[in-house]
Amino acid sequence: MGQQVCAGAMLKCSFGLAPGALAVLPVNGVMTAVPDATIMDNKPIVNIAPFGMCISMANPAVAAATAAALGVLVPVPCMPITSAPWMPGSPTVLLGNLPALNNASKLMCMAGGVIEICMPGQMTVALP
Repeated sequence: MGQQVCAGAMLKCSFGLAPGALAVLPVNGVMTAVPDATIMDNKPIVNIAPFGMCISMANPAVAAATAAALGVLVPVPCMPITSAPWMPGSPTVLLGNLPALNNASKLMCMAGGVIEICMPGQMTVALP
């Protein structure tokens, strides 16, 4: 069983150089101690904080900076580019008619990174 993810969860990106945090707006009305997340809490800046610096060559800014440095990898400030929901979520637990987010879910960044949940924000509520 996975853990319910809520506001304040710690995230990491495979191409980010620092951890980020998950922000959850209280729109679904379900809370542990803070608002609980759904698979649609995937908006850059609103929900997903930047991960320090990005080192993905699929990121156009990294590719341009690296080309300008004659092929030496140059990290640039991270700006998550997410459009798809978290997958797979918890399809048997719905919050506001959307699947709840559990700590096994992953989110794809269009710059090539995989965003994972390191710490779900709470440790008492388990989800199937």
